[in-house]
Amino acid sequence: MADDRGPPAIVLHIPHAGTEIPEDVRESFVIDDAQLELELLRMTDHFTDELFLVSLDVATAVVYPVSRLVCDPERFPGDAEEAMAARGMGVIYTRRHDLGLLRKRPTPSEREALLDRYYRPHHKSLEEAVGASLAAHGRCLVIDCHSFPGTPLAYETDPARPDICIGLDEFHTPRELRDAAVGTFKAAGLEVAENRPFAGALVPASRYKKDRSVAAVMIEVNRSLYMDEETGERGPRFLDIRTLLERTITSELASAVATDIRF
Repeated sequence: MADDRGPPAIVLHIPHAGTEIPEDVRESFVIDDAQLELELLRMTDHFTDELFLVSLDVATAVVYPVSRLVCDPERFPGDAEEAMAARGMGVIYTRRHDLGLLRKRPTPSEREALLDRYYRPHHKSLEEAVGASLAAHGRCLVIDCHSFPGTPLAYETDPARPDICIGLDEFHTPRELRDAAVGTFKAAGLEVAENRPFAGALVPASRYKKDRSVAAVMIEVNRSLYMDEETGERGPRFLDIRTLLERTITSELASAVATDIRF
């Protein structure tokens, strides 16, 4: 996939694998340590930084370094444009997975400080990775890498629980890319749903709905396939799922990017 012209044309975006809560942010939470441990167990996309690990020759990874409970990089920065803000889960969560209180609503200055410290630097890194791929290849594929719980959480709006959810964007997901992603997982004997229970695929804001040379697809893996959701430990199929994801990215999706499909 990669050649002598610079970084590979695939960027892996891994926003929800982290569990770190900086101490000064922890002080703003109104829950005790046991409740926080449960919240991290339920809300973290556990091991996605390992499951989606591929060679640097194939993809550049942009991994969010802290927990989504600190500040969620997959949300719109303004609550007015973020649908989940109505459930207390905008860019800065005030509610837990069961809709109980997580933290008091931050003041405007506290909100801006969190965005400046975590959200904006992460999106700058994503923008730079995509820009480097475009400069080297004239095109880039962003794969949004996630997992989801085997049983719907209270805040979720869609009860669907396939093995794999493929998130698509009408502007940024070419049909060939959709077919490659869906077809690979179905061929492996897994149940695949499109845009259920979660929809869409993240693209850097500067390119969103503007630049067809940036393609995007989201891959969401049902956690019950690869881990024990009550203990947080890897399950017996962990290596199999990791191998399947690696093959999907390095072969089928990389091949889709290498062709002359019009992004």
